Amino acid sequence: MATDYESDEVAPNGAAQEAPAAVRGVYWLPNLFTTGTLFGGFYAIVAAIDGNFARAGIGVFVAMLFDGLDGRVARWTKTQSEFGKEYDSLCDMVAFGLAPAILVYQWGIERIADYGQFWYRFGWLAAFFYAVAVGLRLARFNSRAAVVDKRYFEGLPSPSAAGTVAGFIWVVSNFDVRGLPALVLAFLITIIIGALMVSKFSYWSGKEIDSRGRIRWVYASVIPLVFVIVALAPESLFTLFAMYSASAPLFWVWRKLRRKQKVAKVDPTV
Repeated sequence: MATDYESDEVAPNGAAQEAPAAVRGVYWLPNLFTTGTLFGGFYAIVAAIDGNFARAGIGVFVAMLFDGLDGRVARWTKTQSEFGKEYDSLCDMVAFGLAPAILVYQWGIERIADYGQFWYRFGWLAAFFYAVAVGLRLARFNSRAAVVDKRYFEGLPSPSAAGTVAGFIWVVSNFDVRGLPALVLAFLITIIIGALMVSKFSYWSGKEIDSRGRIRWVYASVIPLVFVIVALAPESLFTLFAMYSASAPLFWVWRKLRRKQKVAKVDPTV
């Protein structure tokens, strides 16, 4: 019987075969960017607890920036690993799951509690539902990554969800929006975004775009829009991510309507 230090595999000649040596250490460069994702999420949580909601929103978007870089750096440097994949998911849960949930909770729960116990519970459950949805979304993505179409995401990606929720709270905190309708809207957005993450709507991933490819010079004029979007934050960032979040459901409705129109043209009695 093999001990912890012996291999139970036997070579063809009867001699014991040594177990392959375990690979030690991790690739530092992509995991450095992944840690940046965790830092942005942690900063957002701390800022939200302190009541600095604009800074908390900035922290979430900083986490999104690092999250967009770590995978690309790993592919460019050929340093992908199972450790990096698992570490990335854990950091995403903090940055795009817990941080936005705590942000919307800290911003609205005390205000909405003034309107009664029902609204307090509504806000509490909305924030918790969002956090659960992110966990389910990440688990589904990891378990189905090898079989899904790379051109599309199944359900709203968690970074885009976080951008929508955090962007909205950033906007309303800058304008000091108050009142029950605004509070209910914030928590409703949180619930809807959570539901979109666990939905089966197909969101364009953009992974087929060749970052090293060439584009027509006319399209180069779009590049300055990136600076415009950043300069007009948070309104521009919230609008951008809200449009992306709504794109898949709207496209689904549009396809249903087109299908009904085609059926009506083929069979006028329908």
